[in-house]
Amino acid sequence: MLKNKIYTYISKEIIKSFFIILFAFTSIAWTVRAVNFLDLIIENAYPIKTYLFYSLLNVTSIITKFIPLSFLLALIISIIKFQRQSELIILWTTGLEKMKLVNLFFQISIVVVLIQFCFSIIITPYSLNKSRTLVRTSGIDSISSIIKTNDFSDAFKKTTFFIEKRNSSSEMENIFIRDETNLFSNLASKNKDSLNTTIVAKKGYFDENNKLILYNGLIQTKKKGGKLDNFNFSKTELNLESLESRATTIPKIQETPTFFLINCIKFKNVNIKQGLFGCPEKQVVVENISRRIGMPFYIPVISLISSFLLIATRRNKNNFVRKYIYFVIGFLVLVIGEMLVRYTGFSNLNTLIYFLLPILFCPLLYFVLMNKFLYEKLKT
Repeated sequence: MLKNKIYTYISKEIIKSFFIILFAFTSIAWTVRAVNFLDLIIENAYPIKTYLFYSLLNVTSIITKFIPLSFLLALIISIIKFQRQSELIILWTTGLEKMKLVNLFFQISIVVVLIQFCFSIIITPYSLNKSRTLVRTSGIDSISSIIKTNDFSDAFKKTTFFIEKRNSSSEMENIFIRDETNLFSNLASKNKDSLNTTIVAKKGYFDENNKLILYNGLIQTKKKGGKLDNFNFSKTELNLESLESRATTIPKIQETPTFFLINCIKFKNVNIKQGLFGCPEKQVVVENISRRIGMPFYIPVISLISSFLLIATRRNKNNFVRKYIYFVIGFLVLVIGEMLVRYTGFSNLNTLIYFLLPILFCPLLYFVLMNKFLYEKLKT
């Protein structure tokens, strides 16, 4: 009964430290990333609501990346804390075996692995895909705020705006528009063979419905074969609702559901398509799947590496350095895992090595710890 309370106490301390560290890392990284996302408002004129939801949905990808490192730090810090407060010495004197504590660390690492699986395989791809859908379906808040004076604005696909200045009445003067989407080609020509349209106007303004009202200008449409159609106007109205933002709306590999990536490998067909998703190159698919499924397996390895801090040593100067050596080793394991995953798509051998390394190291480290603790016991 007492031992169960001890295990519960140690588990709570480690898990509490894990979530505190994870929250701290995530908050800092999310703040930096959220600042970068301000371009959605400044350059692409998306509503603030879209920016906030987009930023929040990207939190899951940050959490996924910091879970292994947060667990390593939480375990190292908790062990050092128990040692400083002499709690471990009390446990050893009550007859608690060190291997049982190692087993407890390993069991907690399995829980963290399951959390990592949930985020990397299900939650993060779904959340990132939702954020991309949000950008794709959200309307632009104010086109007027995108277009700046004396600057060629290319915030829209294949459409460029330029205005020389704005007068005291907020009207734009000397306006130039270059359209290669054929959105405005019907203003000067009914021919569908138009290549591009150029609009020049002396004055213009945006009304409350984001429509562009132009005065005293020329619409020139270029057709195949080089023929030009010109149309002079004293006033015209352009509906800009059909303009597409240059912001990427096609889902990236990180935003693609895991089951779809597995199907890409299963059917060995790079042309497979489902909605907006299309199979990338096999190398990219294998690397991404390996990252989602393989990286969590390195978490139990760092739990066993951290357990080496339980080995008794004499109090000397090396004791201080020793506490950081195992953190560095655990950190290097995560770095090596991150490096190896980049090569998994090059060959089946690389993929096999990436997945086998943590599986082989776990029993090896466990066996070394058993021998160390057994030698300690015989020595005493």
